[in-house]
Amino acid sequence: MDWFAANTHHWDEWTVAQLVEAKGSQRVSLVVPARNEAGTVGDVVTRVREALVDTAALLDEIVVIDSDSTDDTYAVAADAGAVVHRSAEIRPDLGSVPGKGEAMWKSLFVTRGDLIVFMDADLVDWDTHFVPGLLGPLLTRPDISLVKGFYERPGESGSSLDGGRVTELVARPLIALDHPELAGLVQPLAGEWAVRRSLFETLPVPTGYAVELAALVDTAAAVGVGAIAQVDLGRRAHSHQELLDLGAMATQILAAIQRRSAAGRAGERQRAESRPGEPGGGGGHGGLPGAGVSTRIGAGAPRGSTDGGPAAGAPRGSTDGGVVALRQYHPRDGQIVPVDRSVLVGERPPAITVSRQARPSQAS
Repeated sequence: MDWFAANTHHWDEWTVAQLVEAKGSQRVSLVVPARNEAGTVGDVVTRVREALVDTAALLDEIVVIDSDSTDDTYAVAADAGAVVHRSAEIRPDLGSVPGKGEAMWKSLFVTRGDLIVFMDADLVDWDTHFVPGLLGPLLTRPDISLVKGFYERPGESGSSLDGGRVTELVARPLIALDHPELAGLVQPLAGEWAVRRSLFETLPVPTGYAVELAALVDTAAAVGVGAIAQVDLGRRAHSHQELLDLGAMATQILAAIQRRSAAGRAGERQRAESRPGEPGGGGGHGGLPGAGVSTRIGAGAPRGSTDGGPAAGAPRGSTDGGVVALRQYHPRDGQIVPVDRSVLVGERPPAITVSRQARPSQAS
């Protein structure tokens, strides 16, 4: 049986009651990274809390990570019943940068779940079955470590299973060229996914929008593509980004894959040099590709990025600080004007390597 047939599920394969029983003593956290989503985050939190905390004890906590919002996201999420943290205030000794991946990485320091479910905050056409659907494979299949969601995305031409512009024009071609083992994933950039903490805390995490694809690539390298599953969640709609903003997202994704390709080549060279008598350096991969480049920029840094590695004496866990200048063009006063946009392409190291402070109590 091929990967798609063996590892593709539908959300209604499990009832909530079955999953609560399978959960046992494990703890489950729902994490919602949010930036300026006051209009939708309250509905997301309220509906999930009522269905999966108050009615069924499937979730142990709902945590919103507010990523530098300038609207009422924090207050709205708190009023709806979430535990809310400002990303910049989590482990301030590690510094803070804006970005979705940063918020997700920081969540590891303020959540207590053995399983973590991520959901976007801008959902407008969805249902609470997303959460149990994503948890199904993790709670019933010990061999699964990461689960991606996919769904119909209603648009101008009706519903579609395409993954959006960045997925179809950037991520899917990259997968075809560099990571064909991931080609069975319907929507590799989907914001709804779930992962075992024991895996996620070992992965380097891009601070921006590349977090989803990087997690897939690194998981496949670390534990094999067989540890990844996907679930058809039905239908989902959300707000759409402006085209120029998608250019920045695409840059972050390309940088993350370029970083991992460069790190892989460097690792092969190192293995070959350390085993000069063995063709190809012998051996397997011996760890995560890119795991060593999260705290330095150099051989694994995307070309075009500034040399922004942590300064001497920087806290362990600092980002590598890479920045790419993305030149875009805007009309102004009847002319076309070039505008350089600074795109952050840095990564956080695996959270497990960061000096620990006390995590939230496991006893409550």
